[in-house]
Amino acid sequence: MKVAIHAGAAFTDEGRVLNSLKKNSDILKNNGVKIFGPRRYNRSFNPIFEKLGTEAVELSQNLNSILPNDAHTQRAIFSSRRFAGEPADALQEGQLYPLAGRRMALLEQAFDDHQLELFIGLRNPGSFIPKLLMSLPEDERAEIVRNTDLSCLSWIGMIEDIQDLAPSVQITLWSNEDTPFIWGDIIRSLTGLDDSTTLVDEYDLLATLLDEAGQNTVLALSNQIEPQDKSVLHEQLARIFEEHALPEKIEEELDLPGWSTEIVEAFSELYEQDLERLGAVPGVRVLKP
Repeated sequence: MKVAIHAGAAFTDEGRVLNSLKKNSDILKNNGVKIFGPRRYNRSFNPIFEKLGTEAVELSQNLNSILPNDAHTQRAIFSSRRFAGEPADALQEGQLYPLAGRRMALLEQAFDDHQLELFIGLRNPGSFIPKLLMSLPEDERAEIVRNTDLSCLSWIGMIEDIQDLAPSVQITLWSNEDTPFIWGDIIRSLTGLDDSTTLVDEYDLLATLLDEAGQNTVLALSNQIEPQDKSVLHEQLARIFEEHALPEKIEEELDLPGWSTEIVEAFSELYEQDLERLGAVPGVRVLKP
């Protein structure tokens, strides 16, 4: 069986992945895919992750029992934004999600008879870091700022840790900023569906960011019977977005004191370089428009 872990990250899809999986439940059922959400994470995974160490290894041996055992199911998807780490631990030890590697190593060992895949939506650290910090209590935030060189943070360290500690895990990444344009690609990749599979809500996220004219254009595009070349489709979606995006839907206030536009721009440049670098790493796939 293939076991797919959708691990967030925080402040990316905001629950939309799980909602999309549920909307497409009939398609998934017909293709031998079963989905499990945060409730299963809380009950089966979190107690093990809270005991990282020898005891956790022993407990993780029981995880095989939560996999579907019917002959029809070929793929099990577990979704929770907490798989890579709790928000309070997502910026510790001078790294983003420093526990992700050890957690994936546990899952690799627990599911050693199955093919384990990890799916994570990344976000520009220039916006991720202030949102994460502002979500924490003031004393925790102050300690992190005092003891961490925020300018050195990137996603590279997290991915390197996962590959070092759980080398057989196949990793699929995407940029949260690209999500509206590649939503169908993300869901099909996560579920193992064929590229030609039509999804119920493939353009819904993009439509929420557009004015009425843009929404109508996307609707017309989605109703076309003939399949389009993926690169051409992405170009069309990008052009629609450029012409019809609602500023209030795409502009975001970052409230962390001292976090300037210049800082965000500097992180943005490094983020693009990191995505290119990760896309060239064996065992890592980066979904792009």
